[in-house]
Amino acid sequence: MPWKKESLIFVLQSATVSLLLNATFGALGSHAPTASWHKRKIQKEHNFLRFKQLSLNHTYKGIKGGCTSQECSRKYVVKAASEQSFESEPQALDPKSIWDSAKSSLDAFYRFSRPHTVIGTALSIISVSLLAVQKTSDLSPLFFTGVLEAVVAALFMNIYIVGLNQLSDVEIDKINKPYLPLASGEYSFQTGVIIVASFSILSFWLGWIVGSWPLFWALFVSFLLGTAYSINIPFLRWKRFAVLAAMCILAVRAVIVQLAFFLHIQTHVYKRPAVFSKPLIFATAFMSFFSVVIALFKDIPDIEGDKIFGIQSFSVRLGQKKVFWICVLLLEIAYGVALLIGAASPFLWSKIVTGLGHAVLALVLWYRAKSVDLKSKASITSFYMFIWKLFYAEYLLIPLVR
Repeated sequence: MPWKKESLIFVLQSATVSLLLNATFGALGSHAPTASWHKRKIQKEHNFLRFKQLSLNHTYKGIKGGCTSQECSRKYVVKAASEQSFESEPQALDPKSIWDSAKSSLDAFYRFSRPHTVIGTALSIISVSLLAVQKTSDLSPLFFTGVLEAVVAALFMNIYIVGLNQLSDVEIDKINKPYLPLASGEYSFQTGVIIVASFSILSFWLGWIVGSWPLFWALFVSFLLGTAYSINIPFLRWKRFAVLAAMCILAVRAVIVQLAFFLHIQTHVYKRPAVFSKPLIFATAFMSFFSVVIALFKDIPDIEGDKIFGIQSFSVRLGQKKVFWICVLLLEIAYGVALLIGAASPFLWSKIVTGLGHAVLALVLWYRAKSVDLKSKASITSFYMFIWKLFYAEYLLIPLVR
């Protein structure tokens, strides 16, 4: 502040005068001891009074101006804080920051929902529902409504299952899948619980109001098996045991999806008697192979974390290479059987499409399998996602099997 600067200059000037007087009178020595003492005393008192007067003048000016030095400091701090808050407010309301926040939230939920399973669930239900279509007129608004009800309810349950698995595997996923929201810390455990509970309730609510017993039982059995697979309580967490884990995935992906959702369209939407046609039997058998492959292969990239946390997967017990080639062999056998089923179809177009389609998929599988580096987790994970693409492709072919 200015008055402090002036006071400092004054004190320095006074000190200089005092030093000069002391030097002068000190040089006189014993000739004027009494005069020297009186001079020093007068000078000190004069300095003190001048400094006090200057301080009082500046305090008076500060009060007259509206504040003391302490109050001015406080006002300055408040003003700076206010200016900072007003400056940050437009930034908080900036459309770009809002968009970035929304995009980040959607990306986290996208990863939490495990999109490859969501796509697989939706495609499988649509594909199996088409097996109930017997004539062109069956493709009515009633059919599409029934399919939409089934897909939405199943996707809600799918998010419950994959979400519960992440809640149970937070520590393992920090090693195996650190990009997932719970493992990375983007979602708190409480947030995960709320999402999982909400989607399970929504799934059962939708299944109940639709009024389709095949749909409701598909959701209920999936809920039971998904819970038993993941949740860490006595006698459950079946994913620790290779055979039980594979059976859970096979039951949901191969049996429940094919039979229950077909019956949902056949009996609830079309009001027809339950029948098990040749295409439905083929879809169930083929997807049994595929489900076993997915159950085995999904653990190959996760072997490091599974070993640490005592998950006795086939990859841990048999080794990655052996399980990898078992999976490839099972899929090639499934494609071979599919070629024979296609060749036995009474419809030429079905023979050509399904035969050619399965032959191409078998060749692409073999070509990709030979290029996989089993020492690279990235390479194995990429091939696992390729298997899911084969899974999607199969559900495009299944409705054409006649």
